[in-house]
Amino acid sequence: MIMESTLINVLVPALLSFSIGVAITPVVTHFLFKYKVWKKQGGKKAIGGQEATEFNRLKGDRETKTPRMGGIIIWASTLITLVGLYALALLFSDSLFASLDFLSRSQTLIPAGTLLIGAVIGFLNDYYDVIHDGKGIQLRVRLGLITVLASALGWWFYAKLGVTSISIPFDGTVELGLLIIPFFVFLTLALYASGVIDGIDGLSGGVFASIFAAYTGIAIIQSQFDLAAFCATVVGAVMAFLWFNIPPARFWMTETGSMALTLSLATVVFMTDTLGDGNGISLLAVVGLPLIVTVGSNVMQIFYRKSTGKKLFRIAPIHHHFEAIGWPSYKVTMRYWIISIFCAVAGVIIATLA
Repeated sequence: MIMESTLINVLVPALLSFSIGVAITPVVTHFLFKYKVWKKQGGKKAIGGQEATEFNRLKGDRETKTPRMGGIIIWASTLITLVGLYALALLFSDSLFASLDFLSRSQTLIPAGTLLIGAVIGFLNDYYDVIHDGKGIQLRVRLGLITVLASALGWWFYAKLGVTSISIPFDGTVELGLLIIPFFVFLTLALYASGVIDGIDGLSGGVFASIFAAYTGIAIIQSQFDLAAFCATVVGAVMAFLWFNIPPARFWMTETGSMALTLSLATVVFMTDTLGDGNGISLLAVVGLPLIVTVGSNVMQIFYRKSTGKKLFRIAPIHHHFEAIGWPSYKVTMRYWIISIFCAVAGVIIATLA
């Protein structure tokens, strides 16, 4: 009976966020097209300042035709589900809604808060990106804001929650002490950098859905049921977005979605580590392998180009390289989905055995 109740409390919010996401998409789409929320001039510059010729050849035209800010679907349906169930639990305290309420200070307040903050910063960046011909909030400003937020959260984990170490599967813990704060900042920035995986129709949605699904299972193993319900709710919301993002995409996620997801994921990863007597941080290397490869390919491209003057990949990140050498975009997306599912399953299995 306990397991059945847990599954209901986790699955119902996920189904609810999916339904809400599908329901609000026509409204969001209407406004995105009405106000022409897309770049007025396609193309972008490479990191070195020169024209990104390969990217512009593949994607330049679509940037002036496909609306941005599709990530609104993800965070809006997640937060509507979270707040809605909380309100219903208050109004009907003796009903089923009381057990479905998963807003708790100890497990979901921080992930939900970072989801909202990331959504707002990302939304502002997307807004300025549209009205200023691709010039959103400067990268150093975004990185500065994320660093301040992550530093505050890192301090909270250290000073208020007593987190001073990270767990290693089958091998105890590594004590970091006060260094846990800069470590959390580094993890958050690295995950934010992985948001560039939002570059092909359906790619980022499938990858993030698999990752949050894995952490749903990991949180259940640790008996962090409210956190599991939150992760499942995000999965439902991402699936609603993905329903309309499968090629040809109705809209793109862009920063308001990817920043919300990556910042929230950083807190989920930390909360499923020593706080949950688990290995959430180490498991990210398995569960989040596609994100790691994405960031790694960008770093490798930069260092290789500075060292040799040549490009290691036709385009970085690597999923665009596959497109540049002739893979259809749907083939890249589907293969990433397959890899992501394998990684998610492997991560949950390790969490069960460790």
